[in-house]
Amino acid sequence: MERLKFTQRNEVIDILRASTMLLMIFVNDFWTVDGVPKWMQHANTNEDFLGLADVVLPLFLFVMGMSIPYAIESRSEKGYSESSTILHILTRTFALLIMGVFTVNTEYGFTNSFGISRDIFRVLMVLSFLMIWNIYPKTKKPIRYLYVTFQIIGVISLIFLAFIFRDSNGGIMQTRWWGILGLIGWTYFVCSFIYLLVRDNAFKILLFFLGFIVLCLIKSSNLIPRESFVNSLLNIFNLGTGANVSFTMGGTLFSVLIVKYSHFNFNKKLLFVLSTVTIFLLAAIISNNFWIISKNRGTLPWVLYCIAIAIGSYSLISYIVSKGKASWFRIIKTAGTATLTCYLMPYILYSVIYGFMNISLPEWMKEGIPGLIKCAFFAFLCIGITALMERYKIKIKV
Repeated sequence: MERLKFTQRNEVIDILRASTMLLMIFVNDFWTVDGVPKWMQHANTNEDFLGLADVVLPLFLFVMGMSIPYAIESRSEKGYSESSTILHILTRTFALLIMGVFTVNTEYGFTNSFGISRDIFRVLMVLSFLMIWNIYPKTKKPIRYLYVTFQIIGVISLIFLAFIFRDSNGGIMQTRWWGILGLIGWTYFVCSFIYLLVRDNAFKILLFFLGFIVLCLIKSSNLIPRESFVNSLLNIFNLGTGANVSFTMGGTLFSVLIVKYSHFNFNKKLLFVLSTVTIFLLAAIISNNFWIISKNRGTLPWVLYCIAIAIGSYSLISYIVSKGKASWFRIIKTAGTATLTCYLMPYILYSVIYGFMNISLPEWMKEGIPGLIKCAFFAFLCIGITALMERYKIKIKV
C-alpha cells in the first residue's frame, strides 16, 4: 500500500506551535502580576473549571502529535534506516528528560554552592543546553572540532552543575518529577514508537487513540488502585492518566486524516472539522456529568474539551493561511521553528532582570490590564531574542 506524502512542511503546524508557545510564556509569567482574571488562570485541582492556562500544554502536545508523521516519514523519504530513526527518538527523549530534570530541580529552592546563586546556575544550565544541543553547521572543515569542543564543555558543565546542586533543604539533584519538558519527552517517546510501528494506518492509530481515551476514563474513575501492578506498569513510561498521550495520539491521527483526505473540497473539509469538533464537545459535556474538568487530575472531560479546542484552532489558522494571510503570524514565526530555545528563554531573562539587574517594576505594572500587557510584552521579548539568536545559527534542536 502506498504511503501518504508528508514530505512538504505544514506551515499551519508551525504557526499553531508558535501561537501555543507565545501563549505558554504569557501564562507562565502570571506569577509576576496580580489581578489576573479567573478565566485566564489554571483551575485548582478539585475545581470543575477550564482556564486558558489549562489549555496550553494540551495544545502543545496535540501539535507535537501532528508533527510526528511529518518527522518520521520525512526521515524515511531521505533514506534513513528504521534503526537510525529509533536512535533519533531515543536521543530526543533523553535530551528532553535531562532538561526536564534540571529545570524542575531549580524550582525547589537553591542553596548557594561554590559561590553560585540560583540565577547564575540557571544561566549556566541553559548555556550548557545550548552548547550540547545547538544546531551546528554540518561541515568537514576543521571548525567542526570547535563544535565538538563546545558540546564536550556543555556536558562537563551539566555534570558539574548536577554535582554542586543543593536545594533549600540541602537535598541533591534528583528526579522529583519530570517537569513539562520531561512529560513532553515521555509522551513523544511513546507516541513516536507507536507511529513507527503502525505508520500512516489511520485505523490502527485510531485504536491506540481510543485505547488511551479509555485509559483516561478508567483512571478518572479511580478503577485502578494506586499500588497495583497495572498502575506501576503505566508509570514506567509516565503515562499517568493517559491524558498526555491522548492529546499527542489525537494530533497524530488528525494529521494523518488531513493528509489522507487533502483532496477534499472546502465544503467537505469544513463538514469534517465541524463534525469532529462537535463530537468531542458533546463527549466532553456528557463526561462532565461524571467527572470534573481538571488539568491536575488529568480527567477525561479536560482531555475531550482540549482536543476539540486544538482541532478548532488548527482549522481556523488553516483557513486564515489559505486566504493568503500567513504573514499575520510572521512576528511569532521563530516560536514555531526554535520552540525549545524560546521555552528556555525565560530562565535566562528572569535571572537577568530579577536577579543580576534586580529590577523592580512600578506597582501599577504589576496588576490588572497593565500587568497583562507586561506579560504579553515579556512573551514577545522572549520570541524576539530567540529570533535574533536563530539568525546567528544559535538554536536548540533535539
